[in-house]
Amino acid sequence: MPSGETPTDTQPAPAAEPSAEGARRRRLRWVALGTAVVLVGGTGYCIQDALAAPGAGGTQTKLARWGRCHGLSAVVDLVDNRHQHSAAPVSCNAVATAFAHPAARPKPKPKPTPTVPPIPLHASVRPLVSPALPGEGVFTPLTLVKGQPAVQSATVRPDPWNTDFMVGIVWMKQHDLRFDLHPGVSEPGGNWNIPATVPLSQRTGLVATYNGGFKVSNGDSHGGFYLAGQTIGDLRDGAASEVFHRDGTVSVGVWGQDARMAPDVVGVRQCLVPLVRNGAVTDDALYGGVNTWGLTDGGNSVVPRSGVGIDRNGNLIYVGGRALTVQSLATMLQRAGSVTAMMLDINLSWPSFITYDATKSPHDPVPHNLVNFVRAPTRYYDYSSRDFVAVYAKP
Repeated sequence: MPSGETPTDTQPAPAAEPSAEGARRRRLRWVALGTAVVLVGGTGYCIQDALAAPGAGGTQTKLARWGRCHGLSAVVDLVDNRHQHSAAPVSCNAVATAFAHPAARPKPKPKPTPTVPPIPLHASVRPLVSPALPGEGVFTPLTLVKGQPAVQSATVRPDPWNTDFMVGIVWMKQHDLRFDLHPGVSEPGGNWNIPATVPLSQRTGLVATYNGGFKVSNGDSHGGFYLAGQTIGDLRDGAASEVFHRDGTVSVGVWGQDARMAPDVVGVRQCLVPLVRNGAVTDDALYGGVNTWGLTDGGNSVVPRSGVGIDRNGNLIYVGGRALTVQSLATMLQRAGSVTAMMLDINLSWPSFITYDATKSPHDPVPHNLVNFVRAPTRYYDYSSRDFVAVYAKP
């Protein structure tokens, strides 16, 4: 105010400074207001939003504004009676958005849930016998993993004369599976910490088992066996080989060319020479004799046979049945998509592919033979004399 002027009736006199006792009482009144707001309104969780809302005024001003907008004007007037006659009108609409209940605010958009691409059914395989029967060579789900057909199968006739002995073809999606090599009690020989069976403690997640190859101990396999740092026989260059890796995958290749020892290799099973190479049936498969493919029961060319291959995407293919020639086995592996494939075991007692149904007992699934192999499906629940492969769903 300029010097010499005196206050007029229109200019209010300055308020007297409150005493210490008065200030203490006012603080107690504001605490009482906060308590009343919480108790009366039942919405104490809104106070933090009210105080943090943009706008002029300090804590007391914002708290008073919130109280007046929520039906507590009488409480505010009793607490702050100094301003009850001079306080400016409060527009609750102007601050409605700032003080809105949190539930009224737009909810953030949920993050999209990752989806797993569906596993399509394998393309049908052209059967060995023409014309094909309805459904012959058509793949259907054999085992579901995470609801997806990670193991699929088809059947075909081996020839026009042995129609009672269907050939089973199995396609296995490696990405969803783990493959473990097991030694047998007598084959390949040696002492192992790995069991020659699938014990009860290792059956959870089991989806399949299948047989190994020719004997290693007497040289019939024309190759060696490696597992857990131990080698039986010799790992021979040029031999067809199943190679088991630390991450649970398996590959099929020619040792010394596209398969060799490496830090991630935990197992190798060799057996004879390739049936399929670079996507084509080999000359050995077409023209090789006993010296290449071994002796059969009774000297017959049509006997139980089995083989395994790998397709261009790294997925595994198994073919087995009761009545196959070397040529028909190789042809079915090739038609099913194998770019490299090899013989496994032959003759009546040895080929088998078994699947496991965990519907009723996840920790002890029920075994089933793929086709009419002579050995019981519980074969690998008992001790096996020969090596085999166990297939598990990846967790």
